[in-house]
Amino acid sequence: MSTTGSARPVRRWLVLAICCLSVGVTGINLTIVNVALPSISADLHASLGSLQWTVDAYSLVMACLLMLSGSMADRFGRKRIFRLGLALFSLGSLLCGLAPGAGWLIAFAGLQGVGGSMLNPVAMSIIVSVFADSRERAKAIGVWGSAIGVTAAAGPVLGGLLVSGLGWRSVYWVAVPIGIAALLLARRFVPESKAARARAVDLPGQALIIVLFASVVAATIEGPRAGWANPWILGLIVLAVLALAGLLVVERRRAEPLIDLRFFRSPPFSGANAISVLMSAALGGFLFLNTFYLQDIRHFSPLRAGLMIIPMAFGQALAATVSGRLVAARGSRLPLALGGALLALGGFLLVPSTAQTGSAYLLVAYAVFGLGAGMISPPVTHTAVSGMPPDQVGVAGALVACARQFGIAIGVAVTGSIVASSHAAWAVLGGCGLVALVLGVISTSGRAKAAAARNGRQLSHPKPVR
Repeated sequence: MSTTGSARPVRRWLVLAICCLSVGVTGINLTIVNVALPSISADLHASLGSLQWTVDAYSLVMACLLMLSGSMADRFGRKRIFRLGLALFSLGSLLCGLAPGAGWLIAFAGLQGVGGSMLNPVAMSIIVSVFADSRERAKAIGVWGSAIGVTAAAGPVLGGLLVSGLGWRSVYWVAVPIGIAALLLARRFVPESKAARARAVDLPGQALIIVLFASVVAATIEGPRAGWANPWILGLIVLAVLALAGLLVVERRRAEPLIDLRFFRSPPFSGANAISVLMSAALGGFLFLNTFYLQDIRHFSPLRAGLMIIPMAFGQALAATVSGRLVAARGSRLPLALGGALLALGGFLLVPSTAQTGSAYLLVAYAVFGLGAGMISPPVTHTAVSGMPPDQVGVAGALVACARQFGIAIGVAVTGSIVASSHAAWAVLGGCGLVALVLGVISTSGRAKAAAARNGRQLSHPKPVR
C-alpha cells in the first residue's frame, strides 16, 4: 500500500487498528481466565495456590518486564519487538490451552506475560510515532485506550460462553488466531521506528525489580498456607526488603536508571502509582474472588457467572467515558475521589453476601464497583504525568502501567489467601477504595501540584550520578 497522498491517513488508522487488536488480546486475557478457574481446578486437580499463580504469573511477568520491553523497542526497533511480543503471546496462549498440568499452565502463562509486556507500551510508542498531528494522536490514543477497556470488560462474558460450550482450554486458544492475524498485518503495514536516543538498559535495576515483585507476591500467596514463621516465607520477606534497599541504592547511582527515584518526589506521581496499585488490586481481587463465589458457593454455570458480571463491565466502560470528560473539564480530583468512593461502596456492599443473597442486590453492587474502577482509570495517568517534563512523560506513564499490573497480582494474591473468609476479602476490596479516595484528594491538592511543578523543573536538568 502506498504511503503517499490520500492513502496515508488510511494506513495510519490501519496501524491503529492493528495496535488495538494486539493489546485487545492482552486486555481480555486479564479477565477471561478468571471465569475458567473452577473448571481448571477440577480438570487439572489444581490447588487454590496454583490457581492464584495461574493468574499472577501473567500479571507479575508483565509488571516486571514492561519497562525493559519499552527500552528494547526504542533501541532495537518498535515493529521488531512488537511482532516478537505477538509471536510469544500467541505461542504462550496455544501452550496454555495444551497444558497437561497446573505447573505447565503457570509456566506458559508466564510466557504469555513476556509477550504481553512487549505489546502495550510498544503499541503506544508506535501510535505516537505514526500520528504526528497532536489532535489525531489524541483521538488515536483515546480509541486505543477504549479498545483495552472494552476487551477487558468483555472477557468474563466471552469466557463464560467458551467454558460452557468448549471447555476451559478454549479461553486461551481464542487469542491464537487473533494474535497471528495481528502479527501478519503488523509485518505488512506497521512502519519500523526507533527512538532518536535510546535509553540505556539498566540490568541491575531490572533484576532487582524482578526479585522485589516476585518475592512479595510469592510470600503473599504462600504465607497463609505455609505459615508466616516458615523459614521459606521469612526468607522471601527478607529478600524483598533487601531488593528494595538495593533498588534505592543502585538506581540513585545510575545516569539512566530503570526507575528515576526523583519522580517519587512529586506527590501526584507517587499518589497516582499508589492509587493504580489499589484500584488494580481491588479489580483483580474482585474478579478472582467473585468467580469462586458465583460458581462454588452459588453453583452458577460459567456462562451465568460471566453474564452476572455484565453490570460491572458496563459500569466500568460507562464511568471511564464520563471520567475522561471530567478530567478534561475539571481536572483529576473529582473523578479520583468519586471513583474511590464508588469502589469502596461496591466492595462494602458485597461484605454480607451469602449463598442466599438476591441476584438483584449483587447486580447493583457489581455495577457500583465497576463504576468506581472505571472512574479511577483515566485520571491516574493524567495525575502521574502532571508537572513532568515532556521527555519524561512516557517513562512516567510506563511506571503507572507497571504499578497497575503489580496491583492485579497483589489483589489476586491477597484475596486468594483469605478466600475462605469471603466477608473479610470483600472488606479488603472496599478498604482499597477508601484509601484510593484519600490519596486522590491529597495528591491533587494545590500544594501537591506546586511540589510537582518544582520537581518537574529539577527533572529537566541532567541526573547527577553518585
